[in-house]
Amino acid sequence: MRSKIDEAVSVLHRDGLIVYPTETVYGLGCDAFSECAIERVYEVKKRPLSKPMSVAVSDLEMAMAVTRMSDFEQEFIEKFLPGPVTVIVKANRCLPSVLTGGTGYIGIRIPENDTTLEIIREFDAPISSTSANISGGKSPVEFNEITVVYDLFVDGGKLPGIPSTVVNPVKKEILRAGSNVEEICRFLADE
Repeated sequence: MRSKIDEAVSVLHRDGLIVYPTETVYGLGCDAFSECAIERVYEVKKRPLSKPMSVAVSDLEMAMAVTRMSDFEQEFIEKFLPGPVTVIVKANRCLPSVLTGGTGYIGIRIPENDTTLEIIREFDAPISSTSANISGGKSPVEFNEITVVYDLFVDGGKLPGIPSTVVNPVKKEILRAGSNVEEICRFLADE
């Protein structure tokens, strides 16, 4: 697996696209600081540029480097990530605005997958976090369901397929229900 991690990092460094496993579905990853690579993700997914895209980070420290989050948002991330949750927070200016779809906000993921976390750690920067499918299509849980062009596939076997829960903790809004919804609602209600 070590060579696959090194290969993935190499592909990311040259603005390539990787398909990687998460605890939910297969993601399509690129260097989140490269506008060229990000535009390629939008192109292969046929995703409208007005639709924001999340990023995957390896830990809270990397999340804080690319966002402007409150103590409460940090507390939320520490409680629910890594895991099947996307947290919507204010994006820092270091991230290309194309990722935010002009909103100024970014979804943060810390995937609960050791291989993917190791790739992000080795790459030492966030990667895009969007499902490896044509926009609006079925999110892939195994290799033969991937419908986008990519440069490298990182095999994680068959994945569970339940999408991440998307949450804006400041507004106490669940934008998409996935796993952990009851626990997230209890946490938000207690604040």
